[in-house]
Amino acid sequence: MLTNITPQELFQSKEQGKTIVVDVRAPKEFEEATIPGAINIPLFTDDERAQVGTIYKQQGQEAAKDLGLEIFSKKLPAFIQEFKQLKVPVTVFCWRGGMRSKTAATVLDLMGVPVNRLTGGIKAYRQWMQEQLDTLSIPSLYVLNGHTGNGKTLVLHQLKEEGYPVIDLEGMANHRGSIFGHIGLKPNNQRMFDLLLGEALLRYQNEPFILIEGESNRIGKVIIPERFYQLKEKSPQLFIHLPIEERVKNILADYSPHDYHDEFVESFKRIKRRIHTPVANATDKLLEQKDYPLVVENLLTHYYDPRYTHSSACSEDLSTLIEVTSVEDAREKIKQLFPLKH
Repeated sequence: MLTNITPQELFQSKEQGKTIVVDVRAPKEFEEATIPGAINIPLFTDDERAQVGTIYKQQGQEAAKDLGLEIFSKKLPAFIQEFKQLKVPVTVFCWRGGMRSKTAATVLDLMGVPVNRLTGGIKAYRQWMQEQLDTLSIPSLYVLNGHTGNGKTLVLHQLKEEGYPVIDLEGMANHRGSIFGHIGLKPNNQRMFDLLLGEALLRYQNEPFILIEGESNRIGKVIIPERFYQLKEKSPQLFIHLPIEERVKNILADYSPHDYHDEFVESFKRIKRRIHTPVANATDKLLEQKDYPLVVENLLTHYYDPRYTHSSACSEDLSTLIEVTSVEDAREKIKQLFPLKH
């Protein structure tokens, strides 16, 4: 039976594992931003969508509908078969809950596939999520801080696997937060970031605290919502201090500069003028020689560490220094500070 559901009902249903969410928009739209966890089974390819849009502009809505029906009817059996393979109830959506999701839901219902349709589409889901970001009660935040390469993100990942409430802001942005942070990744846009953050906050509503990483208000091109950012700034800060040789190892493992040499060269050019000239020139030569450990050590010592020290002013009553020798050591010491209650 076909059922129309609200954004709130969809979030609850997918959190409980009761539905698979299917974005029926074109692949390009799906790649730009979608409801977290959704899969893409499009009615039209990007080219087909463009064709329908052109006809709509030139000849009007009815002609566009006719073309859309002609295109879709040819792929109907394969479309239905993809949904039948999912084996569980599905929820379909498009941009505004219009013709595409209505067509998909109606056809699937006729073929006996249990289906819901998101009222208002992803546009309504985004609006609802923005309301949550503006009004939700946010649990206490504890912020992992420290110099670049100290393993903060890895520690958070490990703690999350152990059941800790963790929000990985860099993961949501799909960007590591530095000038080199996009290398090897496809950063998310603001729309996708806000959806991921909003869902995480909803998920952790009843937790006593949330662990996050210290970030500036911008991660790549994504901006952390002001309300959440200001709360982060006023929250207790855990400063992890790791020896520089361990930090170099962490960065090399995370960034894989051997695989992205040209991208590293281009990114270094963007900050070269901000580094003392002799050091910048020496680092440039090391980069040419692909001596990545020394390149990273130079960047930490002469660029990132001074900038971090300048920007990380924090009142003493909010600061806790955690001296560690490894990422594993940092994880265990944080676990001692925040023992999980089972």
